[in-house]
Amino acid sequence: MALKSSRRTSLVSRAALAAVSTALLTATFTSACSSSSGGDPSAQNLTGRGPITYVEGKDTTQNGAVRLMIDRWNSTHPDEKVTFKEQSADASQQYDDLAQHMKAKQSDYDVMALDVTDTAEFAAKGWIQPLKDSFAIDTSNLLSPTVTSATYKNTLYAVPRNTNGGLLYYRKDLVPTAPRTWSEMLADCAIARDHNMGCYSGQFAPYEGLTVNASEVINAYGGTFIGSDGRTPTVDSPESRAGLQVLVDAYKNGDIPKEAIGYKEAESQDAFEQGKLLFVRTWPNLFDVANSDASAVKGDFDVAPLPGKDGVGASTLGGYNAAISTYSTHKATALDFLRFLIGEDAQRLIATGGFPPVLKSMYDDPALKAKYPYLTALKESIASAVPRPVTPFYPAVSKAIQDNATAAMTGKESVDTAIAQMQKGIAAAGA
Repeated sequence: MALKSSRRTSLVSRAALAAVSTALLTATFTSACSSSSGGDPSAQNLTGRGPITYVEGKDTTQNGAVRLMIDRWNSTHPDEKVTFKEQSADASQQYDDLAQHMKAKQSDYDVMALDVTDTAEFAAKGWIQPLKDSFAIDTSNLLSPTVTSATYKNTLYAVPRNTNGGLLYYRKDLVPTAPRTWSEMLADCAIARDHNMGCYSGQFAPYEGLTVNASEVINAYGGTFIGSDGRTPTVDSPESRAGLQVLVDAYKNGDIPKEAIGYKEAESQDAFEQGKLLFVRTWPNLFDVANSDASAVKGDFDVAPLPGKDGVGASTLGGYNAAISTYSTHKATALDFLRFLIGEDAQRLIATGGFPPVLKSMYDDPALKAKYPYLTALKESIASAVPRPVTPFYPAVSKAIQDNATAAMTGKESVDTAIAQMQKGIAAAGA
């Protein structure tokens, strides 16, 4: 299963590059392609029908699901065909491409697949169509946390197209029952020591993965990062300190191995697959690899929802949200295509392609559960998931979380100082 949750390596540099290139964009893209010359673009072309272009990063599904979905749509919509514009696999390049077209008010990108962390920014800048009034979409059959990730200031701006959630992989030959809480899991670290192996790891290198891991523990203990306005910091709380303290203590006493401070997805997954860890927090894509003949833990592991303070924890969501460009001239067709993307046919193609679907019913499908045994645990994980901070200033917010989580875990800052500095960094991001 491909990972769609934390592929960025330099959010801040990405944002800086986009800002520097703004002047060049106007010259590069001609106004002839713009959908309008004035007024509110979200109020224009609402009944427009015709061919549209769907833009998404490189299709890494196991079955070529994106093209299969588009072929299925095109077979029944000969006058409203969809063209697939496939971007690179690099999330930063995907963002830059979309932002450039939106800044130039281009009408050639009708529907865009956005990283969940970009949705609020595109909504705040007026680049994507609010899905309300005549553009309202029924999301009652979708996993509710995924809908939250597509919502900004209480308005839906996109539909979740696929999702992703964190799972706890554990050695079932050594720990017969999966821990449900952090205290239970850390108590099992005695088993790891008895077997001369590391106990627990996630992704703790200073990159987006650390934002995910720190957020999950802080959220699990009741902490939050930002208010509903997408701007006001809320992280300075006893609950946030309690969550971060769990990571700090576990790293200090060795329950999180010292080398894990440099782990990204690949390193943490390799350590588990090689039998060096009792537990690892990672994504569903490890399942098939860890169950291959080359794996040292084949048949000896299982998956569970992430642990929390008193029960199931708070996974961070990954995935794509699909949104309509406000500059599209064929918005009625684009709206129908969004509804198609969250329908059973499209969601089944996504699921069989190895991407977690957003349609609730897919998680109880016998054929899918036989192919992907982790779906039950993943459904439970996503049901209690929390989106990363929903804010148009996400890159700077993520940087504040990463920097101060690293400082606390490595002992350069106390937990109190790290949380206070995190609060200041988030405030500065939205200033």
